[in-house]
Amino acid sequence: MQVIRVSKTINAPMRFVFNWCTDFREDDPALTGSKSQRKILEKSKQHSVFVSLYTGSDGSQKIGVNIVTLRAPSSWHLEYFGEEDTEIGDYKLSSLDKNKTKLSMVFKESWKLENIPSIEEQVESTSKVWDQYVEALERDYASSK
Repeated sequence: MQVIRVSKTINAPMRFVFNWCTDFREDDPALTGSKSQRKILEKSKQHSVFVSLYTGSDGSQKIGVNIVTLRAPSSWHLEYFGEEDTEIGDYKLSSLDKNKTKLSMVFKESWKLENIPSIEEQVESTSKVWDQYVEALERDYASSK
């Protein structure tokens, strides 16, 4: 099992960040330019369940199930079960000031592949994806004011 830690500072209040990050939508992959697809199976104030369809490392279509437990107003927990890996993710928000929030993420990843990415590669990849999410989130926050 590999443990990956990433954190981001977001220029938006914690309540906005929590609501934005946990409003799972089928078009979310487009925020990062991903070609993967998301199908929402269930969505409530307590949890969300969705399926991810993506191209695997061998070029074939793969599927993964995401179960997210919401712990408003400051955290959520992910359990992901995919064909190539399983992942447990914990997301924690802390207010840095009225309009600034820190998002701390810890992922525990178990791979089913022989050639797995290094921890450094996973941290870099996760960080880049979240840079794109933060950019979209901050843009949405600015337009909401």
